[in-house]
Amino acid sequence: MKRMKTDLENYERKDHFLYFSSLDNPFVGVTVCVDAGSLVRVCREKNLSFYLAFMHAAALAADSVPEFRRRVIDGEIWEYDECPTSHTEALDNGTYCYCTLHHHMPLREYFETAEKQRAAVKEKGVLEEDEEVDGMYFITCVPWLHYSELVLPSGQESNPRISWGKYEEDFRGRLMMPVSVLLHHGLADGLHIAAFYEALGREIAAVSEEITECC
Repeated sequence: MKRMKTDLENYERKDHFLYFSSLDNPFVGVTVCVDAGSLVRVCREKNLSFYLAFMHAAALAADSVPEFRRRVIDGEIWEYDECPTSHTEALDNGTYCYCTLHHHMPLREYFETAEKQRAAVKEKGVLEEDEEVDGMYFITCVPWLHYSELVLPSGQESNPRISWGKYEEDFRGRLMMPVSVLLHHGLADGLHIAAFYEALGREIAAVSEEITECC
């Protein structure tokens, strides 16, 4: 990963950044139901992990929005060229560990690499990151619930948090899944969040097509 520091004096959102950074809770979050049907069906047909496939699509969508790649580090804004994911992996004892994945690679290679990495972190079974966390997207999943709102934890980190729940069929027969994002409001607004969801729809379609062709 490469990163570049933003010139705060010429940053178009300087006033917004300074204002929201002064708040105890500078974060903004939404939950949107997303049509995941095409990806669910193709993963079932190919016997592939929907969790990994959707994470791949979500990470690519996030990378397409510059504001999602920006972080606040020691009071300065840094923008990464791409960001890996740090996601939760369930353990047999009912807890979880973290697993880091990079997604800018052919999809078949991504699945192979991801399965090896998942197995390795589960065997280790400790709650610690295996890479530097500043540039990551924090990913989690609540597959037992089809929720309408999710309150995500936040600390001092400005990493975007992306989560999703259980998909369910709606009255039109679509498999709709709640997807939540939490961002530092000093770095992003509703416009950028909307851009992420728009990109996510495109990436779901693209990943579904790529799985059909290559896997």
